[in-house]
Amino acid sequence: MSLYKNQQIKIYNSLSGEKELFKPIHEGYVGLYVCGPTVYSNVHLGNVRTFMSFDVVFRYLKHLDYKVRYVRNITDAGHLENDADEGEDRIAKKARLEAIEPMEVVQRYTVDFHNILNAFNFLPPSIEPTATGHIIEQIEIIKSILDKGLAYEVNGSVYFDVLKYNETKSYGILSKRKVEDLIHNTRQLDGQTDKKNPQDFALWKKAEPQHIMRWPSPWSDGFPGWHLECTAMSTKYLGEHFDIHGGGMDLKFPHHECEIAQAEACNDEPPVNYWMHANMLIMNGKKMAKSTGNFILPNEIFTGNNPHITKSFHPSVARFFMLQAHYRSILDFTNDGLLAAEKGFNKLMEGIHNLDALKISGSSSFDVNAWQQKCYDAMNDDFNTPILIAHLFEAVKIINQIKEGSASISNADLTTLKNTLKSFTFDILGLTHVSESASGTDQLSGVVEILINLRKEARINKDFALSDKIRDELLEIGVQLKDGKDGTTFSTN
Repeated sequence: MSLYKNQQIKIYNSLSGEKELFKPIHEGYVGLYVCGPTVYSNVHLGNVRTFMSFDVVFRYLKHLDYKVRYVRNITDAGHLENDADEGEDRIAKKARLEAIEPMEVVQRYTVDFHNILNAFNFLPPSIEPTATGHIIEQIEIIKSILDKGLAYEVNGSVYFDVLKYNETKSYGILSKRKVEDLIHNTRQLDGQTDKKNPQDFALWKKAEPQHIMRWPSPWSDGFPGWHLECTAMSTKYLGEHFDIHGGGMDLKFPHHECEIAQAEACNDEPPVNYWMHANMLIMNGKKMAKSTGNFILPNEIFTGNNPHITKSFHPSVARFFMLQAHYRSILDFTNDGLLAAEKGFNKLMEGIHNLDALKISGSSSFDVNAWQQKCYDAMNDDFNTPILIAHLFEAVKIINQIKEGSASISNADLTTLKNTLKSFTFDILGLTHVSESASGTDQLSGVVEILINLRKEARINKDFALSDKIRDELLEIGVQLKDGKDGTTFSTN
């Protein structure tokens, strides 16, 4: 019997603002869509956190024997600066600045995106469609919305008529915003746009002469609106009405709100049953931003080559750190947090390693089945990974007690304990076994710290030849020392 028949999942639905019992449209099948990256730069760590949250959702649903079709798109056109309807395409701007073709930008950063996600041990989605590969579908949706009188064409551009739509539907149903308030809070446009109202959004934009990325349409040579792309790709592969739509909290309005409006206008029914939103990631208690220097790229975590961290961290440690916070909670990314996560991760790995050496006794002093159900209960409660991790450490504590002889376990219970602990750690949380060389980072740190102190003494004694020798020979084996006002730190290549 399929596991999902014995487990009831509750999902926090942004649409209702409540946890709801998950019931898929078709029993045993789940359709999941997540808004993917706009590939014009290196993937942001906050985006990684969002995609990681849904990687765990995907993994857990698969673990429960659901047949999951997970669609995560690539936005390779149509996403303008500041998420607006005017301005330059983000990808085209990058191409202009670097004097390369837009599709070179797309290729470079799509490869970077996949490399980073692979390092974090993400499962690939079932389908990864691109916006440029679905222009025809987007044009057909626009035609349908125009036919229903819920969009209008001006000077080669097509806009969604929010006020007309709101006469019979509810624009703002997801973000709980009222059109009247939006109108009140929007400044007059002073004729700088073709829109009837500031709240209207672009379905198709006529390309200016300098706009590189353009396609023919019944209205003009132009490009689709950013919101429309996800509606076209989600409904093409999951149907007009599907189970779960996910993304970052920042996409709730206007992006997801516009998706709902477009789909309802086109298909006369709500597109999605459960809307899930992952919260933001901050760093050292503040918003992460390149402009302030409060910023780190994912690969800099792996190399340690960033002033905000004192050493390199294995991708699985960084993954473990992120999953210690619930996906709907704000996560504060700090060096201390990573160091603590590394200790916890190593403790969990050591516990799993000790499983194989446990001695079996006649009966168990530990209710393995009750513990196993607690692990399921944590994930069934809106995919609560921090509570799950706490239960995994309960098992590690028991393993240590059995190893020391102060607790006992039967053969059958040991098999259940092994399978469950490994399943939740590796298959569901997506952590990986770390090799001896990687797990020996603490020992490496200790050795390097000794050398840093010897170098410091050499400099105090004005023995600069020895100081330089320590620095240069460490660099030769891939350990780079960084002298700063707070002392010397190191990173590994």
